[in-house]
Amino acid sequence: MINNEFWFNKKVLVTGHTGFKGSWLLVWLNMLGADVYGLSLSHLIGQSLFTEMKKSKDLSKDFFVDIRDTAKLKIAINEIKPEIVFHLAAQPLVRESYKNPLDTWSTNLMGSLNLLESLTCVKSNCAVVVVTTDKVYKNMEWDYGYRENDQLGGHDPYSASKAATEIAISSWRESFCSFDKKGSNLAIATARSGNVIGGGDWAKDRIIPDVIRSLENNKEINIRNPESTRPWQHVLDPLAGYIALAEKLYISKQLLQKNSKNIFSTAFNFGPNLSSNQKVITLVNEITKYWPSIVKKYNDDSNELHEAEKLHLQFDKAFHLLNWKPNWDLEVSIKRTVEWYKKFIENSTYSYDLCTSDIKLYMKDLKEF
Repeated sequence: MINNEFWFNKKVLVTGHTGFKGSWLLVWLNMLGADVYGLSLSHLIGQSLFTEMKKSKDLSKDFFVDIRDTAKLKIAINEIKPEIVFHLAAQPLVRESYKNPLDTWSTNLMGSLNLLESLTCVKSNCAVVVVTTDKVYKNMEWDYGYRENDQLGGHDPYSASKAATEIAISSWRESFCSFDKKGSNLAIATARSGNVIGGGDWAKDRIIPDVIRSLENNKEINIRNPESTRPWQHVLDPLAGYIALAEKLYISKQLLQKNSKNIFSTAFNFGPNLSSNQKVITLVNEITKYWPSIVKKYNDDSNELHEAEKLHLQFDKAFHLLNWKPNWDLEVSIKRTVEWYKKFIENSTYSYDLCTSDIKLYMKDLKEF
């Protein structure tokens, strides 16, 4: 699924590289031998995997630029001249999107378009994987999974901004990526994944960091919306999909004849198996098998914010075109996540070493799967 030799010395840009997913991706790309660049906002509030790893390992050449600043973004892109781009920079929180909807829309939608516009200045071929979310679909509370051609929607500002980004990128491809247009050097795909878990996540309003903070401080775990169902997956599962997709995008772009359609320049789902589509309370109870604690359930409707009850992705397309499928089930994902935090809190292992250890184990399991 992933060709290690392909990535050696490839010039790769990761936007949002200081975030949780971005930091894990930096580690993996370094292990593959890529020449890695990162582009994010300059300020990091609170503890993060990126800052922890910077204490022991320099994983990227960093550019601190707001993707809404077109002029500065173009300067950075022109200096980097990437061959492959993973676009993860975003305002990623549903609750924050209610508080600051305009910032959410401008970052997620216009920031993505600014990036594509800036990349047209790079004359050589460039593969771009734009990471959106499983929440781009109009949620019908179905018992079955959403496919890439299902209707897009979004009740909250975050989901809607990501769905709008999907529409805008589709339009961009059709308008500017043909061989006689300004974006003819670009091959663009979008990636939609579920709720990721893994070591090193300290973000606010996310279930794993909230649970770990309670466990670390020996406090009971308070759960918001315990009956909501989510497609839980270890962070390495979708990242493996993004890497495989970028590789196929780049190679196919090199081989394409004039006016040919790139079958990889579309949307892809990277969701977990159906068995990993579980309630929040189930996730927390599994965590307490490895780190016992008292769990208290409650429904937080104080702000009356809408959250979907059911959400699941079909990944048939990724399986058939990329040979991708989930590698770690929920039990393994939770076990690896809890062990990561335990070792980190005990100060027995650096965060970078913990991540490389998980990636090596993941790749070993992938070969045996």
